[in-house]
Amino acid sequence: MFYYEMAKRQSTRDFVRENLMERILDGTLKPGDRLVELQIAQELGTSQGPVREALRDLQGLGLIDQEPYKGTRVREITDREIEEAYLVRSVLEQLAAELAAPKLKGNVGALKKEVDAFVAAAKKKDLKNYSAHDMEFHRRIIEAADNNLLTTMWNTVVLESKFRITLKSRIGEDELENLASAHVPIMHALEAGDGAEAGRLARELICTFHSRKAR
Repeated sequence: MFYYEMAKRQSTRDFVRENLMERILDGTLKPGDRLVELQIAQELGTSQGPVREALRDLQGLGLIDQEPYKGTRVREITDREIEEAYLVRSVLEQLAAELAAPKLKGNVGALKKEVDAFVAAAKKKDLKNYSAHDMEFHRRIIEAADNNLLTTMWNTVVLESKFRITLKSRIGEDELENLASAHVPIMHALEAGDGAEAGRLARELICTFHSRKAR
């Protein structure tokens, strides 16, 4: 019974977190908007406990601010945050590709599956699904690099929430197909075991697309 209640609570927490995150990322909830536990709980038909836990998760993702006596509000992710993240990410992605190439040589079936998925999402201009499969493509390269510190740093810098904001504000739906296509040469270089080329292309991709100014 205890474990059932824990699982149910976790499931509700996840549901609340995903619901609020989607509303923040699609602009329904805007920077500065206040989030009230009781109001959210009533709206989503749950108790305040899972809402409180979900809000802590969102604060950890950098999507909201919680301050004593001031309440909880949606925070703005600044251009500086995004720019600092892409600069660090470009270096991490380059190193990851270089390290991963020997292990992915002739073994890129999983990467191709993600490419096919985000190419299809790009054609539909589906930012959410595009983001999920693009992130998984890069995560698989990070995992193949097999460097624990690199993985920790990448997970800290690369959050899907911030990536989706970048997709929407800096790249845009009309550029998704070009962004998707730019991943294919990286996959081919990894399949050939060419770490130097894969690393160069990975860094170039991040710098080319993520360095654009907000529209």
